[in-house]
Amino acid sequence: MRTLIAFLFPVLLISCNENSLIRYQMLTGEPRQYEKAEFHISVADTFARGYDSREVALDMVLESPAGKKLLLPAWWEGQGDGASIWKARFTPQEPGEYRYHFRLSRAGQDLYETESGGFFADTSGRDGFLHTGGLWTLVFDSGKPFRGIGENVAWESRSFEDPKYSYDYLLASLSRNEANFFRVWMCPWNFPVAWPQVSNTDRYASSEHVYNPDGIRRLDEVVEMIDSLDLYMMLAFNHHGGIMEGGGWELNPYNAVNGGPAATPAEFFTSPEAGARFRDQLRYIVARWGYSPHIGAWEFFNEVDNAVFTSSDSIRIPHEAVADWHREMAAYLKSIDPYGHIVTTSVSHREIEGMYALEELDLNQMHVYKRTKQIPEEILLYTGKYKKPFSWGEFGYEWDWNKDFSGFAEEMDNDYRTGLWYGLFHPTPILPMTWWWEFFDERNMTPYFRSVAEINKLMLESGQGSFDLLEAQAGMAEAYAVRCGETLFAYLLNDSGMAFSGEAEISLPGGDMEYSVRSYDPETREFLNAGPCRSAGGKLVIPGIKLENRQSRIFILTREGQE
Repeated sequence: MRTLIAFLFPVLLISCNENSLIRYQMLTGEPRQYEKAEFHISVADTFARGYDSREVALDMVLESPAGKKLLLPAWWEGQGDGASIWKARFTPQEPGEYRYHFRLSRAGQDLYETESGGFFADTSGRDGFLHTGGLWTLVFDSGKPFRGIGENVAWESRSFEDPKYSYDYLLASLSRNEANFFRVWMCPWNFPVAWPQVSNTDRYASSEHVYNPDGIRRLDEVVEMIDSLDLYMMLAFNHHGGIMEGGGWELNPYNAVNGGPAATPAEFFTSPEAGARFRDQLRYIVARWGYSPHIGAWEFFNEVDNAVFTSSDSIRIPHEAVADWHREMAAYLKSIDPYGHIVTTSVSHREIEGMYALEELDLNQMHVYKRTKQIPEEILLYTGKYKKPFSWGEFGYEWDWNKDFSGFAEEMDNDYRTGLWYGLFHPTPILPMTWWWEFFDERNMTPYFRSVAEINKLMLESGQGSFDLLEAQAGMAEAYAVRCGETLFAYLLNDSGMAFSGEAEISLPGGDMEYSVRSYDPETREFLNAGPCRSAGGKLVIPGIKLENRQSRIFILTREGQE
């Protein structure tokens, strides 16, 4: 096979011309800010392992209108007739004139650069990419605050499940009911991009390719779909079962049995060869899908603690190895992602020593089942301890899929509602995300997102992203309150087992002020005027509240004279 080194001096950078080694074409006629621009690149050479950046790598090097230097990986599509085909997708974050060129490297050495090209990106009116913005909200490039409201839809229906539950149905339902966020897995039965061998699915076929063509095709489709639906996705690259013996390790492409570089699950985290391969996987993902502002976060692992703590002594995975792996991979991911996507990972319920403290992880994440009542306390615990945003990536009344949920369906529904409101009234930028999406769809619970979204909208509009947690109490009912700008919001839940009749008290330092009060019923989505009230002596009292058991109310308190 002909190689580049046969006719290029190592580390010699050469400009492009009509007969150059690299030819490229911009396929997008009129680039716009926060919209995808596509490039087709032809390299006059072939490569046995174009997906291995240690053999060959093609990068797009850009300079933004503000002079910011950007690096974007291109991906290898294939080859034929003595040439290889590469593609790049870039989304301008700034309006104005961009300059760019392509750079080819072999064995880590830069060998060839094209001449510089350019394009002008017009404004689009879109908000851009999401980033962390404090404990309560995420923030778009535009500065607009955002709070994620949604659920897990970790996979589409498997071969033994109701085919109704495709992303076409599930995501349209979320969007229609005013949710804005969801979480998915990449695994052998869902988006199996890095899983040549699939399982439990008729949607994907096993493949001899390093990256599964069916997985690539479906992820392409869904990323395009969520742009039109205005939904934001947390994309988990790995599921814990994939590195557990007796789980999914037997299918894992990193397993030595399948020709991979790791003899044990622990070596997935410690093998230099496994690390190099995973970095190339990250390059491919960023190159192909990083362009999308609707990817809200990259997630390295679903519940990595379940692999660590349930491993046998013979394959024990050290905490230090897992934390070091996340530090290394998060740093690398950030170095190749010009858009600054949020980077996270998740545990079920046990911390990995040192992992939550990593500066390279933007968002800490845990899952909670059978203890939803602890959500408020533990949000404050983890945000206080680590001084970074925290979210509940999964929550639910029950985790055991072997149980018949119909026997406690109302408890499941009540838990679903409660977890969402707990999140809205506490410092988390992504509200707790329910599991069991098929069950709750059948229970017609998805429309409940509209209630949460309506109050969330009022909060963000009132405070422009500012939130202050206030002390509140209401006798045997639970009470939580926040101040958003000059407007107060209170959530009352009667989960006492009996009817509640009484008042709520909010601690409110400052002078005496008059407030007008509206109540909101999240079941009917009706607002009612609840009369005036006055703060005095650092306290504000809302009188005359009546709640049946398992009933909740939201109160919106606006200062008299406030527009």
